[in-house]
Amino acid sequence: MRTLTHLMAATALGATAALPAMADKWDMPLAYAASNFHSENAAEFAKCVTDGTGGNLEIVTHPSGSLFAGNEIKRAVQTGQANIGERLLSAHQNEKPIYGVDSIPFLVSSFDEHEKLWSIAEPAVARALADDNLHYLYSVPWPPQGLYVNKPVESVADLKGVKFRSYSTATARMAELTGMLPVQVEAAELSQALATGVAESFISSGATGYDRKVWEQLSHFYEVDAWLPRNAVFVNQDAWNGLDDATRTVVEGCAEEAQARGLQMSKDYTDFTLNGLKEGGMKVGRAGEALMKELKAIGATMTDEWLEKAGDEGRAIVEKYKSM
Repeated sequence: MRTLTHLMAATALGATAALPAMADKWDMPLAYAASNFHSENAAEFAKCVTDGTGGNLEIVTHPSGSLFAGNEIKRAVQTGQANIGERLLSAHQNEKPIYGVDSIPFLVSSFDEHEKLWSIAEPAVARALADDNLHYLYSVPWPPQGLYVNKPVESVADLKGVKFRSYSTATARMAELTGMLPVQVEAAELSQALATGVAESFISSGATGYDRKVWEQLSHFYEVDAWLPRNAVFVNQDAWNGLDDATRTVVEGCAEEAQARGLQMSKDYTDFTLNGLKEGGMKVGRAGEALMKELKAIGATMTDEWLEKAGDEGRAIVEKYKSM
């Protein structure tokens, strides 16, 4: 009996050793609708990782804030409630000024300018995320930001008292300096906020307006090209440390592809969504010279304020960009 027991134990141990490592599943919360290009790009990234690891690491995306609301995602990944997530980093500028480097008003107004700035700022942002127990993977810019309103606007004075959807300290400060009334609203709640009159205006790309069909409540989109904020994808540092080298290599390769693919998607989506806003009935066009002059003056004030908070690191980034 003793011999038979040892034989059975050895057989069981051998069978266990022959089994592949247990597959790991990571849930990936996303703040934006599944049809948004950021979410589509994240889904492609997830598939790339799942396929590339032979299913040993499966990533499942959860768009529209269905797993965690947008303002909860970063904290959820930091604390390990989710292993991976995507978040608009400038929404966390109140935590660290460097997170808002992509949203300094009118520092950059095009994709080419923005990519130059990001090539300088990316390492600093990655270090800041690492300090928050997050491993940075990739990021993708939104198209240039424009002003959505429910009436014609020729000057900043026309904006006074308008209820303005804010999603970051920068947008809240812009509301304050223009005389608008800031209201904190996450992307998934935007349609309801507009429909109920909680918000009457916001600054974002054509993509957000098109995805949310804002022509049902708003009438004008002014192209002001204020900035190009980025959505970043990051992993809980402990979860990252738990991956073997081969899996990390696959994830990093998929992340590199996602950053390049997402940039092109953002460029392609810009004209498409602006045309979509027009087809929906909105008046779309460049802001007038007087309005732009006033907005840029406000932008200069906000830039000085950001530089003061960001200190030597932030100033070095901006100065290096301006010297390129």
